[in-house]
Amino acid sequence: MNKGELIDSVATQSGLTKADSAKAVDAALDAITGSLMKGEKVSIPGFGTFSTSQRAARTGRNPSTGETIKIKAKTVAKFKPGSKLTEAVN
Repeated sequence: MNKGELIDSVATQSGLTKADSAKAVDAALDAITGSLMKGEKVSIPGFGTFSTSQRAARTGRNPSTGETIKIKAKTVAKFKPGSKLTEAVN
């Protein structure tokens, strides 16, 4: 499913127009992104938890040249599925 299909599904299930559904989906994604940018967790009971973690700087190797390179530290987004989502998928 891509974003367009998600918007169509939200419109069908909620009775909203596609334009209103697009605004709702965009607002939800922006809220999640904004919270993660602040370093906050976003917990949606039954669905899962979005969080961030720090990845340390490390050295790597360029596979084509074999040259050693430095990989910078960065913050990465994580998702841990909730129990209801896990049960539904299995």
